[in-house]
Amino acid sequence: MEKQVRIVDEKKGTVQVTTYDERWYAKQDEDPKTKLPIYSYVPSVTWVVSKYPKGTEFYKWLAKMGWDESQAIKEAAGSKGSAIHKAIEELLAGETVKMDGEYADVKTGDIRPLTVEEYYAVMTFADWYEDLCSKHVVEVVSSEITVWNDEDNYAGTVDIILRIDGRLIIVDIKSGQHIWPEYILQQSAYKRALDLAGTEIAQIAILQVGFKRNKRGWKYTTLEYDYELFLAAKKIWQHECSNVTVHQRDYPVELTLGELPTIAMEAEISAEDVPVAETPEEKPKKKATKTKKK
Repeated sequence: MEKQVRIVDEKKGTVQVTTYDERWYAKQDEDPKTKLPIYSYVPSVTWVVSKYPKGTEFYKWLAKMGWDESQAIKEAAGSKGSAIHKAIEELLAGETVKMDGEYADVKTGDIRPLTVEEYYAVMTFADWYEDLCSKHVVEVVSSEITVWNDEDNYAGTVDIILRIDGRLIIVDIKSGQHIWPEYILQQSAYKRALDLAGTEIAQIAILQVGFKRNKRGWKYTTLEYDYELFLAAKKIWQHECSNVTVHQRDYPVELTLGELPTIAMEAEISAEDVPVAETPEEKPKKKATKTKKK
């Protein structure tokens, strides 16, 4: 969970804290009048493309696994992928990755060592990279770089940009065994953002590491650029997520009992706000009266 802090009232000692998760990217600008920092937020590429239909094979897998099991697998894959990406980033920076190297878990924040499966995936990346360098002139241009598209309002993080024989290529690292349709949209969005920034990308590709369907343990696949398909997914995202915003609240910068400043808080539902079904009041029973016959 990321956060941005902005002073709301310096005299009252109040700041506004905006928290946002991996679905949002924040960019700091300067207010032309006040010269104070202001922030703009755009959705992440991965959030946008997640709204695109994933295809028949995915839904077959989902039906087989069940919802709870599939979510557990997804979360485990996210943690696994994060550790692999970090280790590969270190390799490309010229650092040494050890078998018992420790990395932060993206879900819990706990520091843990690489699993055997994760270390194997990093080994297969090293094998692919050395094989590539033996056949081509290769230069690492950047890794884990954030790209912005101010034209269509989104941002994302590109795994690796390589210059191979003079051509710039985006290589996205995946630790899964499948290539889903949304990967094409994801890489197309990154290419478009870089093209607009003046970095002309010649090719987009997926590198699957820890791949179990061949002897080498990796598979390199080039993708066909299709930005229009990404824009179609963004329309779906806009339709489904138009009311989703980042979380903002004002907080005092310090607390002292008896001297709390008045701050704007989010509306919370109290017991008085919850409608309670009215029950009819029980009327006192009338005593039966006997009438005398005349």
